[in-house]
Amino acid sequence: MTTDMMHVRPTGPPCGGLGPPVDVVVWRRCRLLEAGFEPALARRVAEDPTMDVHALLDLVDRGCPPELAVRILSPAEPAR
Repeated sequence: MTTDMMHVRPTGPPCGGLGPPVDVVVWRRCRLLEAGFEPALARRVAEDPTMDVHALLDLVDRGCPPELAVRILSPAEPAR
């Protein structure tokens, strides 16, 4: 099994076409949806260039719920 196949869940919504998405945001959203992220959360995370999608998918692969994985990897808010 390749690393890319670890994040694909066969029961998730298909993102397939004839090839990989050309747009990086579309690719990120697709991968997040395949990993079980809710559509709104997948869209928000995919559009955020500060979020490390690979790290998120690793956490989810280890059993972390998607919402918690996003909270863990979100930048800390600046102190007031």
